[in-house]
Amino acid sequence: MQRVLSGMQASGKLHIGNFVGALSNWVRLQDKYECYYFVADWHALTTGYTEPQALKESTTDLLINFLSAGLDPDKCTIFLQSRVLEHAELHILLSMITPLGWLERVPTYKEKKEELKDKDLNTYGFLGYPVLQSADILIYRADYVPVGIDQLPHLEITREIARRFNYLYKKVFPEPEGLLTEFPKVPGTDGRKMSKSYDNAIYLSDPPDVVEKKIKTMMTDPARKRRTDKGDPELSPVFQLHKIFSTQEEQEEVAHGCRTAAIGCLDCKQILIKNVFKTLEPIWEKRQKLINNPDVLQEAIDKGTEKARKTAEQTMSLVREAMGLI
Repeated sequence: MQRVLSGMQASGKLHIGNFVGALSNWVRLQDKYECYYFVADWHALTTGYTEPQALKESTTDLLINFLSAGLDPDKCTIFLQSRVLEHAELHILLSMITPLGWLERVPTYKEKKEELKDKDLNTYGFLGYPVLQSADILIYRADYVPVGIDQLPHLEITREIARRFNYLYKKVFPEPEGLLTEFPKVPGTDGRKMSKSYDNAIYLSDPPDVVEKKIKTMMTDPARKRRTDKGDPELSPVFQLHKIFSTQEEQEEVAHGCRTAAIGCLDCKQILIKNVFKTLEPIWEKRQKLINNPDVLQEAIDKGTEKARKTAEQTMSLVREAMGLI
């Protein structure tokens, strides 16, 4: 069975955009591939190194969401990056052969520095982030990494590092391919892309009354100032969420009602609330069970981390031999 590797940063609560864009896809992949999914807690420190106290809470919440969304420890390997120290060892060795220019040209390097101007990101950890990411992927000799088409350039540096290692020493690593996935753009409550940094997200951990309130206060087509005004559903972020959570029939009903002013924006939102709840209710139920039974979560992580560590150690034995470090 071919191997898939993916991870998420422990940098805050997960929102429905994360669920729709990545986590629900992970759940589908676990039935087709040998999947390794991890919490990237070290990666969270590349931008959040001044607030390490928040890391434990974010890590726990992320793991709870993994299981609540449908990841099954009997079908996939779920683990913590920081508990598999071989990631750090491979990161160091790969950093010895990675040209500085490769890191400086990574698309997100300048973008993120610009986005996070309030943080001092003039650190090796931030610049070297792609090397650690490459180590995360290569240490499991993954065949595929699920990505959107816009993320392929980020995966390319991992392929280049693998190619350089194999050329300099011995062929140890496969060059991982992107498992192209359609990541729908999930709008936030203000119409921009849903993001923690924009404070416009609906979180998986939000209780029902909070989710309902957030959807009810979402912006709609600015042209519909009165109930009798006709609108364009394509200009409403509420309708974009309908495309994800509502049935085709409901989408047609809402679109027609908006264009003809047959329904008001609140009516439109009530249909969306019902369908978002339908998706979130099983997650809420599982979340509560895991919160009440933390041993179940710990058992899943211990099991996954043990398996990940064994796989990582097998790879490191090959790496050390190839580099003459044994």
